[in-house]
Amino acid sequence: MSFEAWTIFAVFWAVFVTTPGPNAVNCITNGMHLRFGRAMVGVLAILTQASLFLLLSALGVTALIAASPAAFTVAKMLGAGVLIALGIRGLIMSKRPVTAGDRPAKSVYLHALAIATINPKSVAGYLAAFSQFVQPDVPIWGQMTVIVPTALTLAALSYTSFTLLGAGLGRAALGAVFNVWVRRVLATCFIIYGVLLGTASTPGRI
Repeated sequence: MSFEAWTIFAVFWAVFVTTPGPNAVNCITNGMHLRFGRAMVGVLAILTQASLFLLLSALGVTALIAASPAAFTVAKMLGAGVLIALGIRGLIMSKRPVTAGDRPAKSVYLHALAIATINPKSVAGYLAAFSQFVQPDVPIWGQMTVIVPTALTLAALSYTSFTLLGAGLGRAALGAVFNVWVRRVLATCFIIYGVLLGTASTPGRI
């Protein structure tokens, strides 16, 4: 991969991972409700999903899934249901005081991994990256040695920042009136993302 191609990819990926989506909302929520070290387990889960999707993209599996309307429909409806359920639960829990929670690390990890995996933004982003930035005349695994560290570093920085933002909001909002509205907005975001996911078209199709 040339330096110019790498620069374009890096800019694209920076925009991709900093645009707020379900992962960002989950990181902010974790930061608000969990100790920072425990909340960072959610970032680890996102990086796990990113590593897996990068590998699958290199192997062409995500393109194959996107080409199957039936598989995409089943996946998106299941994902939509999970996000909407999370949003409804968040609205119900929004009036409860914020406390430094102590959910098991396994629960935080699996929860974040599920949200990252069912996120249609992920599939679309990885397909875009590999269709636009990977050079077909250059061995794919040679390019992966540049793409993977770049993508994972930018993702780690972005979602750590979202987690820190949530931690700051949690401390500022502890016991404050506006905390209820912050949590309602975050919960509503999950519902909106769920609806958008449920009505999304197959990536790469019109």
